[in-house]
Amino acid sequence: MASLKAEIAQEPPFSSLEEEAMLNLIRSSDYLHRDFHRRTRDWGLTSTQYNVLRILRGARPHGLTCSAIGSRMITAEPDITRLLSRLKTLKFVRQQRDRHDRRLVWTKITESGLQLLADMDPVIRKAPVELLGHLKRTELAELIRLLERARIHCGEPRTVLSCEGDQCADGMVTAGNSARRPSVTVPEPSGQQILRRHPSE
Repeated sequence: MASLKAEIAQEPPFSSLEEEAMLNLIRSSDYLHRDFHRRTRDWGLTSTQYNVLRILRGARPHGLTCSAIGSRMITAEPDITRLLSRLKTLKFVRQQRDRHDRRLVWTKITESGLQLLADMDPVIRKAPVELLGHLKRTELAELIRLLERARIHCGEPRTVLSCEGDQCADGMVTAGNSARRPSVTVPEPSGQQILRRHPSE
């Protein structure tokens, strides 16, 4: 497979070995995520919606609050309320307010949601082997170790939105069921940093 420099047709060298490693990690993550999304969309789900249903299946029979779901997700989701509303419309989850604290909303997976996951499982479970099966067991173990070490200096653990969606601690503000993401600084291969607005804006 071609190097990252060849893939993105970059002539100047990277500004540092750390930059080359980080950009390789981002690109590899994008490749894997897009492949996984292609697999879930055959059932009309996004990979994020699938992740939520998997989390709720593991939380049976009690279910989880919105913030608890958000904390367990693989990728951060700024608008948990809208995501769960969509799954509720599809009848894959149901919600109810806590009897003792009306501010809390509990979400549980429905029988329809469980059946959908059962139908998806045989295909989805093949994905890791098909995508990473060419690596040796020792390489996979080392990859896991290095990825976990790479996250050490990525800042504080992420915070998630509550079902109320008023103000979240990581700077995103919501109004009703919509969320506004902050600007992000994206490192360019040249070493310069460019301030970009999130694509949703």
